[in-house]
Amino acid sequence: MSMQDGLVLAIFVSTIIGLIAFQNRPALVFGSCLLALNAFGLVTQDQLLNSIANPGLLTLVLLIVCSFALEKTSILRRVAAFMIVPGYRVTWLRLFFSTVFSSAFLNNTAVVATLIAPIRNNNYHNGSRLLIPLSFAAILGGTLTLIGTSTNLIVNSLYIEATTTSLGFFSFTIIGLLLVITCGITMYFSCRFLPDGEMKSDDYKQYFIDAKVDNSSDLIGKTVEQNGLRHLESLFLIEIARDGRLISPVGPTETVEAGDRLIFNGDVNKVMQLSQFNGLTLFADSNGLLSSNLQEVVIRPESQLVGKNLKAAGFRALFNAAVVAIRRDGERVSGKLGDVTLQAGDFLVLAVGRDFANRNNLVKNFINVSDVEPETKLSGWKEWCVIFGFLAVVAAAALGVISLLKGCLLLAGLLIFIGSLTPTEITRRLPIDIWLIVSTALMLSQALTNGELFYQLSDYISSSYLSQNVFAAMVMIYVVTWLLTELVTNNAAAALIFPIAYGMALGLDANVMPFVMAVAFGASASFVSPYGYQTNLMVFNAGQYNLKDFVKVGLPVSLVYGAVTVSAIPVFFPF
Repeated sequence: MSMQDGLVLAIFVSTIIGLIAFQNRPALVFGSCLLALNAFGLVTQDQLLNSIANPGLLTLVLLIVCSFALEKTSILRRVAAFMIVPGYRVTWLRLFFSTVFSSAFLNNTAVVATLIAPIRNNNYHNGSRLLIPLSFAAILGGTLTLIGTSTNLIVNSLYIEATTTSLGFFSFTIIGLLLVITCGITMYFSCRFLPDGEMKSDDYKQYFIDAKVDNSSDLIGKTVEQNGLRHLESLFLIEIARDGRLISPVGPTETVEAGDRLIFNGDVNKVMQLSQFNGLTLFADSNGLLSSNLQEVVIRPESQLVGKNLKAAGFRALFNAAVVAIRRDGERVSGKLGDVTLQAGDFLVLAVGRDFANRNNLVKNFINVSDVEPETKLSGWKEWCVIFGFLAVVAAAALGVISLLKGCLLLAGLLIFIGSLTPTEITRRLPIDIWLIVSTALMLSQALTNGELFYQLSDYISSSYLSQNVFAAMVMIYVVTWLLTELVTNNAAAALIFPIAYGMALGLDANVMPFVMAVAFGASASFVSPYGYQTNLMVFNAGQYNLKDFVKVGLPVSLVYGAVTVSAIPVFFPF
C-alpha cells in the first residue's frame, strides 16, 4: 500500500471515528476531512470544484431552499386539522397515511417540524402516543421518491458523480411501498408500547394574543375544529370574548360568530399564522404595523401606563406602536387585549412605527428587552403560487419533462421574484452543513479512486468468499449502513458507505443498482435510536421519550424493514 493510499484510509477511518465521537457535530468532522484531503493533496482542484458543484448536490440544496416557502403556507396546518379526531385508532391511521404521503413529496423534516406542535398539544390524545409514529411515518414516506428524504438525494449525488446519470424519480417507489405497508402494520401493533404519561408544558414564554373576527370572515358559522383553530403551531385558543362575556374553555364544537375576539396563548413568534385565516385580524395588523420589526419591552414601575388599559392610555398615539401580545409572569391574562389593566413588570410585544425610536417618552415607560422576529406566513395568491409551483416542478420532473435541478432553480427564482422567499431568509437558512457533508463525501470518494486502494478493494472482493455470494455482499452493505446510521446520522452513513458499496459491486462484476439501493434504504433505517435521524431527535425531545421507548417500538419495525429491503432489492434490481 502506497503512502497516499495509507493517508486516504487513515482519513476515512478517522472520519468514522469522529462521527461516532461527535454525533452532534457531523459538519465539523467532515470539514476536518475536507481540510485533510486538500492539505495532503489527495484530491485535485478540479475534483474539489466539481464536488461542490455536483448537480445532485445542487438539486438537494435548491429543493431545501424551495421548501422554505412551502413551510410558510397553510397546507401542513390543514393536514394537521384533518388528522386529529377523538378516536385514537382513526387518528393514528390518518396521521400515518397523511404523513407518508406528505413526506413522499415534501421534505420529511419540514413535515415533522410543522406537525409536532398541533399533535403535541391536541386535546384528544397524549402527544407521546403519536409523536414516534409521526417520525417513523415520515421516514417511511421519504423512501417512496427521490425527493422524499435528503438521504435519497445524497445517494443520487454520489451516483451522478460515479456514473454521470441520475436515478429516476420513482426508482425507490416499489420497495418503498412494500416498506410502508409491512412496517406500517408492524408499527400499528408495536405502538401499544408507547408511554401514555402526562407531558410537561412547553418552556417557551406564554404570551396573550387577541384577534378579531371580521364581519366578512370565512370563519363565521363554522366550529373551532372545522376552522383548524385547535391545530396551530405553539398558539392555543384559550377563550372567546363575545358580547361582553368570556367563553372559556373553548370547546371544539363552539361556533365562531362575527365580532368575536379570539384570545390565544403561546409563542409570539408564531403570531403570523393568524394572517392565514381570512377575516381574522390583530390590532397591529389592521394598522399596518405587524410586518414591521417587533420589539419586546417591560413596563417600568414609574410608567404612566400602570393602572390603565391600552384604550384609556391612548397607547397608539403615545408611542406610534401597537401591542401585539402581552405576558404577565405568575398570572394568566384574560379578556380583550385593549381592556387589560396594565401593571408594572408586564411584558409587551410591540409592532413599532417609523419614529418609535425617536419618541422621548420610551425610557420613562419601558425597559427594552429584545427584538422579536415573527415567522412570516403566506396567504392568498402567493400561497397558491408556492403550492402549485412546487407541485408543477415535482410533476414535470417525475414525467421527465424537465430535470429536477432546472425545475428547482426556476421555482426558486420565481419565489424570490414574487417575495415568497427573501435573499436574507435564504442566506440565514441555507443548508451549509448538508452542502459540506455531501461535497466532502464526494471528495473522499474521489480520493479513494485516485490511488490503488479502490482497485485493491475490488481485487480482494473478487477473490474472496463474497465473489461466490453477491447477495451476502449486498446484505453486508445494508447492515453496515444501517449500523452506521444508528450510530451517527443518515446522511453521513450514506455518504461514507456509498463509495465502498460501489467499489464492491465493480469488484464482483455485478449490477451496481442493488448496492446503491442497499445504501439508500439502509441509511433511512433509523428506528431504534433517536440520534440517527433528524425527525427522531425532534420527537424525542418534544415527546419527552426515553431511549427504551424507541427500542421497544422501533426494534420490531427495524427488523421487518431490514428483512423486506434485503428480500425485495434482488427481485426488482437483479444482480
